[in-house]
Amino acid sequence: MSIAIGCDEAAFGLKEKIVAYLKDNRYEVEDYGVYDTQPILYPDIAVKVAKAVADGKHERGILICGTGIGMAIAANKVPGIRAAVCHDPYSAERARKSNNAQIMTLGARVIGEELAKQLVSIWLNSEFQGGGSTAKVEKISEYENQFLKCCN
Repeated sequence: MSIAIGCDEAAFGLKEKIVAYLKDNRYEVEDYGVYDTQPILYPDIAVKVAKAVADGKHERGILICGTGIGMAIAANKVPGIRAAVCHDPYSAERARKSNNAQIMTLGARVIGEELAKQLVSIWLNSEFQGGGSTAKVEKISEYENQFLKCCN
């Protein structure tokens, strides 16, 4: 599985640890930055990762900032993307199983390294279950398509 990953300066250290963890577990990883602790505008990274996932270059994406919230908001602006903040095992699992999120976001100032690795593992090993959630995910896509038609 190919994973796109990106972060802001607040999450640089955690991103480096997650990249090593993914590579140790034989995932293909493409790092979209940042590559140091210099301040940046995180929406630029979020959109790069989200576009790469939406275009099919990667199956999944991981974005990390201070809280995970800003990255999720920015990534969700890319059509076809469902990004979810994951701070505990249940949210990581349900992001995939119920919401078919292709991108998980993490908060480097909210969770530690070991929990982050656990959440990444749970999320990567979970698949969309469909069932009662299928109509909900389809409805989200319908609204997205309506807004795209009206505004383009």
